[in-house]
Parts: sequence; structure tokens; C-alpha cells
Amino acid sequence: MSSYWIRSAFYTILQRFSLTFFGLINFVILVRVLNKEEMGTWALFLTVTSVFEATKSGLLKNAHVMYVSSNNNIDEKVSIASSSFLINCAITFLFIIFLLYCSVWLSETLHSGMELSNTLIWFIPGLLFMIFFSHFEAIQQSHLDFKGILAGYLVRQAIFFIFLAVTFLLKKPFTLTNIALYLSISIFCGAIALYFFSKQYIHHLFKPTKAWTKKIFQYGGYIFGSGVMSNIFSNLDQVMTGAFISSSAVAYYNTASKINGLVDVPSYAAADIIFPKTSRAAVEEGNAKVKYLYERMVGVLLSFTTPCALFIIIFPKFIITIIAGSAYVDAAPILQLYMITGLMRPMQNQAANLINSIGKPALCFVVNTVSLAINLLISYFCIRYIHFYGAAVGTLIAGTIGFTIWYFVMKKEINLQMGKVFEYILMTYKDLFKRISTFFKKARLNSESNNAS
Repeated sequence: MSSYWIRSAFYTILQRFSLTFFGLINFVILVRVLNKEEMGTWALFLTVTSVFEATKSGLLKNAHVMYVSSNNNIDEKVSIASSSFLINCAITFLFIIFLLYCSVWLSETLHSGMELSNTLIWFIPGLLFMIFFSHFEAIQQSHLDFKGILAGYLVRQAIFFIFLAVTFLLKKPFTLTNIALYLSISIFCGAIALYFFSKQYIHHLFKPTKAWTKKIFQYGGYIFGSGVMSNIFSNLDQVMTGAFISSSAVAYYNTASKINGLVDVPSYAAADIIFPKTSRAAVEEGNAKVKYLYERMVGVLLSFTTPCALFIIIFPKFIITIIAGSAYVDAAPILQLYMITGLMRPMQNQAANLINSIGKPALCFVVNTVSLAINLLISYFCIRYIHFYGAAVGTLIAGTIGFTIWYFVMKKEINLQMGKVFEYILMTYKDLFKRISTFFKKARLNSESNNAS
């Protein structure tokens, strides 16, 4: 393992873990001070804003990272970053206009009264701050530097947690609009932290060009569409539950989703690390290297996520009671179904990431569009006939079909061999066992040596 992999893995996994850890702690606070309707509305708020941000990131960050990391010309890098920032601003302003005119309709459609609309409007400052946060994050990643990203997310999450904790300890009333304002301030602080780590890569010049703007759109256009499909797919259960059942029912799905997110931490961290490397490998070393990177990464991820998922599948009520309290134990079957689906997610997440990195975003868009259409259809019928647990059952069925589709796509594109993936899983366990045995052996020898002396 080169220093890049060790350094990047350390910072990125830590960043992803901190994001999930603070998200879980914040959830533990909120689930105890908000009622189920408010928790459902907050979950829908996070769904709307995270789908937008993740989709925008899919359009800009991947293109930004790919073009800058493979370009040594300073003027070109400035033009790429400037064009990316310009598109970032334009998309955000369009989304803000959408919220100003359509948030009431969105709130009514998802059965959340005016609470969702008000919370989204109060979060507009946060959307503006996210322009800078996401831009500095892309700059860091494009220069293969993940230290600043960790710092930015740590500051952002810690500030938000402090706001919630102080409000909780002082027994002040919680309102969704105030929580949205806290979130905006935390993003602002995180952006400042990111800037200080990124300024060594920033030339403080603004030189967008028509050529690079067009090129980013051409590359990122399919990724943008693919991101829309993928992010709606991953949040479809909560959206459809809100639309067809109630916002309070969404609270149960949100509880299961938060716990499910813990298992996905290594997968998303790996996607951030491997993207720049596969982009270079595709150009410099060909499909054989890309195939190795994919199979090895999926094998390593499954070796860690599988034991966690199995433990949660066996003890779902115990996990939910600790995190959300006994009032949410009805979410246990949802969590079990999520965990089964989660066993297939590392392969799908890395497959989509790899297809984008080797310059085939159109293929990724098609697969994600087909997967979303299947999920919509299956989830609709499952909710209609199974009701409360229908969205979770639909997610499992659609996830299995999506897994199958991605398997054949990767078989065709890089000659994926699942046998190799299982070999790497066993290799990871053997390596861990060897390292642990060596550690205890050295500890025993040191102890015997000390006793003898």
C-alpha cells in the first residue's frame, strides 16, 4: 500500500466516520425532543437538501476532480475551478428559486403541513454557504489531499452538535426553523476551515471559460442525471412513505436509515479515495488495473461491512432501543431489510463510481435510471398492498434487481470475477488475523522478557 492509500484512507474514513458519528449523536438528541411528526418532517427536509447537494456534487465534483487531477497546467486548473464555481452558483440559485415558489406545494405533497416549507426557506443561507464548502472540498480532493476535508467536516459537525447540545442542556424549546439555522451556521464555519486548508491550491483568480464550462457539463451532465436518479433511489422509501402514508411514518424509516448509514461509512469513504486513482489508472494502466482496484476494494469493504450487518440483523430491537428509544422498535423489520440490502451496496456504489471514473457516465446514467424506474414501480405496489413496511420490502426487491444489473454491467466492462472478490475477502481476514496474532505474540514475548529481567 502506497502512502497515498494509507494517508487518504485514514483521513477519508475518519471524515466519513465523524459525519456518521455526529449525525447519529445529533439524531439521538433530536429524536428525544421532537415528536414523530416533527422528526418525519426533519427527515424529509434532510432528504430534499441532501438529494440536491449530492446531485450537484455529482455534476461538479467528479468533473472537477477528474480534470484537475489529470492536468498539470496551472492556467487550465484555474479555468476548471472557476468554471466549476460558476456552475455551482447558478445551480444553487435555481434551487433557491424553486424553494421560494414551490416549497409549499412540496410540503403539502409530503403531508408535512407548512413545517417543511418554512424549514427549507430558513435554510437558504446554508445553501449559499454550501457553494463555498463544496467548492473547497472539490479543490482538496482534486489535489489528492484529504486532510482539509476532514477538518471542514469535523468543524461543521461539531458546531452543529454544540448548538443542539447547548439548547438541550438549557432546556430551550426546539423548533425546526431554529435547527435549520444552526445547520446553516455550522456549514459557514466548516467552509472557513476548508478554506484555510485549501488556500495553498487556490490562486485567487476567477477565469471561467466557455470551453471548460461546456466540457464540465458534457462530462457531468450524465453524472448529474445519474446522481438525481441514484439519490432519489436511495431516499425513495422515505419520500413515498411521506407521500402515501404520513410524515410520522417517515420517522421510523429515518431511524432505520440512520443506523444503516453506519454500515455504509467505509463504502462511501472508499469511493472518495478510489475515484482519482481509477481515473488515472484508466488512462495510464488500462482495464486490468481498474479491474484489480475494483475487485480488491469491494472485497475489503465486504469483509468489514458483512459482520456489522449480520450483528444488526440478529439484534435490531436492541440497536434501535439504544439509539432511538423503545418508541421506535416498530422500525426493527425495516432495519433488518435495510441491512440485507446493505450487503449488496458496496459493489453497486463502487461500480457506479468506477464507471464514472473511466469516462462512461452515460452508462451509469442509464443503469441508475432503469433502477429508479424499477424501484418506483415496485415500491408503489409494495406500499399499496403491504402498507407501513411496503417501502422497505420494495427497497430490498429493487436493490436485488439493481445488484444483478450492475453485476452484468461490470462483467462486460471490466470482466468482473466474483470469485476474485471472495478471494480478497478471505485475504483481508487472513491478513487481519496474521497482524493480530503477531501483535499478541510480540506482547507476550515482551512480557516474558520483562519478567525474566
